[in-house]
Amino acid sequence: MNQNDFTDKASGRLVHSPHGFLAFVPHALPPTLEFDVGLALALSKADAALSELSGLGSQLPNPHLLIAPYSRREAVLSSRIEGTKASLSDLLIDEIEDIRAKPENRDDILEVRNYVRALEYGMRRMADLPLSLRLIREIHAELMTGVRGDRATPGEFRRSQNWIGPAGSTPATAAFVPPPVDEMTACLGEWETFLHVRDVLPDLIQCALMHVQFETIHPFLDGNGRIGRLLITFFLMERQRLAQPLLYLSAFIDAHKSDYYDLLQRVRTHGDWGAWLRYFLQGVTETATAAGQQARELHRLREHYRAQLRDKPNALALVDELFVNPYMTIGRAAQVLEKTHPTAKAAITVLEQNRIVRELSGRQWGRFYVCAPILEAIDKPLA
Repeated sequence: MNQNDFTDKASGRLVHSPHGFLAFVPHALPPTLEFDVGLALALSKADAALSELSGLGSQLPNPHLLIAPYSRREAVLSSRIEGTKASLSDLLIDEIEDIRAKPENRDDILEVRNYVRALEYGMRRMADLPLSLRLIREIHAELMTGVRGDRATPGEFRRSQNWIGPAGSTPATAAFVPPPVDEMTACLGEWETFLHVRDVLPDLIQCALMHVQFETIHPFLDGNGRIGRLLITFFLMERQRLAQPLLYLSAFIDAHKSDYYDLLQRVRTHGDWGAWLRYFLQGVTETATAAGQQARELHRLREHYRAQLRDKPNALALVDELFVNPYMTIGRAAQVLEKTHPTAKAAITVLEQNRIVRELSGRQWGRFYVCAPILEAIDKPLA
C-alpha cells in the first residue's frame, strides 16, 4: 500500500506489521456521518423500495416458489464477481440428476452450488442463532468445503496475513492489506458488537457500514466477498426488513464492479462514507425494484399456466416445479408426479402442446426441456 494514499480523514490507521509492510486497521463503527439532503433522499427511496418488496413477498400466495430461483441467480452472480464462469443455466441443468455438467466447468458449478448451500444453511440457522461471528464461520464452512478454496481453512478465521491485489503481488506491493491477525481479532469483536446495535442508525445505513467493515477486516483467507454479500441479505432478514430472502445486491455490484471497489477503498483512504452510502442505497433501490417486477412477472406466468392446464392434472402438477427449476426431464417429472415414465412423458407432452416448455437436446433419449419465459424472467439483467 502507498502510505500517501491515506489522508487524515481515513477510516482507520496504518500499522507496521512484524514483517515490515504496512497494514490497515479500521476504526470501530459507527463513524461520524453527515446526512445531507441527497443522502436523506437516497435513503427514503431505498427504504420505500425495500418495504414494497417485503410487502410483496408476504402477500404472494406462494413466495417459496421465488426463493429457490432467486437464491440460485444470486449464487451465480456473486460467484461471477469472484471469477467463476458458470451460468444460471449451467447450475439449473446440473441440478437435474440425469444431466451431467460439462467437465471443463465442473469446478465453477461446484463453487456456485456451495454458495446456494451456504445461503440456505444460513437462513435455517438464523432461526436459532443470531447474526454473529459463530454463524459466519459456519456459513463460511458451507461455502468453502470441497471446492478450490478448501485449502483456505473453511470455517476458520485466518491465522496469517492476507492482502488484496493482482496476481503476483505481495503485502508490500498490494493495493490493500487488511489488519494483522492480532488486530483483526479485536476488529471482529467490535464489528460483532456493532451488528447487535439497535435503534441508533437506520437499518440500511447500518447494513452498508457493516458490509464495508467486514470487507476491510477480510477475516478469511478466501471467500470474504461472497460472505460479505450474503451478510447483506442475512442482516435485512434478521432486522425483519425482508419477509422473504428476495433481495440480493450482487447483480448491482456486478454491473458496477469498478465503482464498488473504488468506493470501498475511498472509505479507507479518505473516510468517504457518503459516496459509499449513496452507492449502496442506489443498489438497494434498483435491486428491490427489479426483484419486485420479477416477482410479479413470475406470479403472472404461474397464474396463466395454471389457467391453461386446469383440466390437465398431471401437467398442472409440474408447473410449480418449473418455477423452482425451469428445466425438466422425464425422470424428474416422474419423481414429482410419483408416476411411471410413460405418464410423466405424457404430462410433458401436454406442456409442449401448450407451448409452456420446449425440448432442447434434439435427442430421442435423455431429452430435457425448458420453460423459457420463466428462465428469462429469473435471469433478466438488472436494467
